[in-house]
Amino acid sequence: MTEPLPVPDLAPVPVPDLAEYFAGRWVLRRDIADDAGVRLGGFAGEAEFTAGSGELVYRETGELELGAHRGPAQRTLHYRLVDPATASVHFDHGGYFHDLDLRSGRWRVEHPCRADLYRGEYAVHGPGSWWQRWHVAGPAKAHVLTTEFTRA
Repeated sequence: MTEPLPVPDLAPVPVPDLAEYFAGRWVLRRDIADDAGVRLGGFAGEAEFTAGSGELVYRETGELELGAHRGPAQRTLHYRLVDPATASVHFDHGGYFHDLDLRSGRWRVEHPCRADLYRGEYAVHGPGSWWQRWHVAGPAKAHVLTTEFTRA
């Protein structure tokens, strides 16, 4: 197995307008690793942010590889804009996920999911590149998800 995606050590780029920055299509690559950094699988595909009524709708589609499984996968999130620079992120079923504020170009967040805890980080490198990393810990899950986004 290969090593997970490295997180670039670049100065974050401020994002004063989430809708302007995120709008459009992105190519994404996600690595899934265990706590020791051993790659368990990944996801490759596209994501698109489209403007809705006071929100950005995020849809990703692609192929998930996890252990012996390989197949199509998708998800939808709703970035409800609080103001131009901040959003409240919700799952497609309407449940709250986390807040997002990229005015500094970087954001850290936590999301409890039953007994598991997701600790996330976003960072913007420039006009066509950003990443997310989620550390998931708890009785049901223990892994790291690192996703790199590049403007399509």
